[in-house]
Amino acid sequence: MPSGPTRLPSDRLLTVLTCPLCRAGLDRADGALRCPGRHTFDIARHGYVSLLTGHRRAPSADSADMVRCRAAFLRAGHYDPLVRTLAGLATELAPPDATVLDAGAGTGHYLAAVLDALPGALGVGLDTSAAALRATARAHSRAEAAGWDVWRPWPVRTGAADLVLNVFAPRNGPEFHRVLRPDGALLVVTPTGRHLRELHQPLGLLGVDARKEERLRRTLSAAFRPDRAEPLEYAMTLTAEDVTSLVAMTPTAHHLGPEELRRRVAESGTPVRVTASFLVSVYRPRRSGQ
Repeated sequence: MPSGPTRLPSDRLLTVLTCPLCRAGLDRADGALRCPGRHTFDIARHGYVSLLTGHRRAPSADSADMVRCRAAFLRAGHYDPLVRTLAGLATELAPPDATVLDAGAGTGHYLAAVLDALPGALGVGLDTSAAALRATARAHSRAEAAGWDVWRPWPVRTGAADLVLNVFAPRNGPEFHRVLRPDGALLVVTPTGRHLRELHQPLGLLGVDARKEERLRRTLSAAFRPDRAEPLEYAMTLTAEDVTSLVAMTPTAHHLGPEELRRRVAESGTPVRVTASFLVSVYRPRRSGQ
């Protein structure tokens, strides 16, 4: 079947990204992005740009199966209360024409919801997984995707973003601070120790570190001041298919084979009531002297 034309990055994206090798601006050239120094980065036919040329995918990058499972679980609406919370906060924290960066964008599901709430906004999702980048690039008409490891210095202009999203993803405090405008905001979602607690023992899920929130604040304290934190907790009713998708999209998937997962889900009994428990935190960049 013909693949169709490659979706080209928008003009506005070119005002956000920089060359990861020399930090110069980028422009389109022969199906790629290129800087004045002729460093060249391919545009995939799915519409995302790979800025990690010459580097392997990170070992923790989501596989295609993990991305499919995450997309299926999110489409079923189980995390819709979280989606609505993020969209509502975005309208308070950023202007309608904001530039929104999603660090570790996954399927682009949360980024798309924020873009729906901000009618003139540009969204840019960073991820190391090609499967996740394909999903993000098609998640919304104003969503762009770039292949990058968020632990490394970002190929993004200083002060380019009004809002940075960080939903269940690695946190690079210095880069969050550098790319945000002085009046911008960082929106972080972390699971609490009660998240999915009913599944921990029967399925062998990896638990949440009880000191995770403390470590988050310590990681960000040098560059950010906490603005507010909103707990969000509710019950989900999950089928066997839901539970399988949920586990397959978590880090536990790296340690539990599909056959063993199906066996444990069958033995645990479904449908099952499961706790969803998150902390949604807003941080503001510290200015000099704060």
